[in-house]
Amino acid sequence: MDVCLVIKKRLEELGLEQRDLAAAAAVTESYISQLLTRKKLPPAPGRTDIYEKMGKFLKLPAGELSKLADHERKEELKRTLGDAPPPLFREVRELVLRKCAPDKEKQFRVVFEKQPFGEVERLVIQKLLDVAKRVAKEELESEKWVHQVARLTGRSYEEIRVSILEFLDTDALNLSVENCVTFLDPLIESWDFDLATFDMEIVLNGRLAPGDPMKFEFVEREPGQAEEERGLKEFLRDTSLSRGATEEEIEFLKKLRIKGKRPTALYYYRELQNLRDPLNFRSLMTQTPQTKIQGKSQPEGSVAPMHKYREANGIEKQLQLDGRKRATRRWAGNKGSRGKKQKAKP
Repeated sequence: MDVCLVIKKRLEELGLEQRDLAAAAAVTESYISQLLTRKKLPPAPGRTDIYEKMGKFLKLPAGELSKLADHERKEELKRTLGDAPPPLFREVRELVLRKCAPDKEKQFRVVFEKQPFGEVERLVIQKLLDVAKRVAKEELESEKWVHQVARLTGRSYEEIRVSILEFLDTDALNLSVENCVTFLDPLIESWDFDLATFDMEIVLNGRLAPGDPMKFEFVEREPGQAEEERGLKEFLRDTSLSRGATEEEIEFLKKLRIKGKRPTALYYYRELQNLRDPLNFRSLMTQTPQTKIQGKSQPEGSVAPMHKYREANGIEKQLQLDGRKRATRRWAGNKGSRGKKQKAKP
């Protein structure tokens, strides 16, 4: 039993049609048709949201379609594994080279054309794909963003939704001209690559993905630093400290390194609170400075809201109380010693 058969069977049982399923999944009827006729491989579960939408609409057990799709893709991979990578479409290569830093375009054209799809070309394109996919996945549920891309490319909302799902499911070996025209071209402003250090910088289109250029580099690590810190493992095991931590926050904590020291679980807890505090970060939005007028309150939104720190079973509060007790004992001891000295004087 595969994804195609399960969907067809449920549509028949419920008396529904492909267009009903397409509307529920917010994709085109053509996309559903290609899935059900096996002209298109089911997308990877981790790169799409259609299985959840279709599963609810077809009243299937949660996760059933995702499991079937994952199994089907693994079987397909076994059949195709080992084939030599095919050359890229010329249009794809030309677009990638056009986005390269102007002073290095000729250099990389020579490198790319030495082989049909060489190691450097695969590395560059895979990294461009990773960055563009990250943006597309983050914005998939944003109707405003999808409509904006649709306007830029002259296509409908549903067509762009389908294109995003297909784009998230592709890789460097299967990159199509349509993927490039719809996403790589509008999302990627430029890229630069250092052949000596393998450092790479990618600049995104500020209208679709505002932010600073993204830099990737190989870094030197001390022996033993690659494995997860013991303090981080203890932090993740202790739910009173790590409760509510997102995957993105945990990934950030994993990258923290302190030379010559081994942080404790409490250190990671405090870093998590610092990461969540909006007062520690500048806003990405450019705002006109506002002057506070004496006797009048500041306009709403002109000052970042105070962060409400969450306590992990009173740990922070207990630390503060212990610190105050120690300070009080030291003060009392110092006061007593001064009194004895004064009595000893003739």
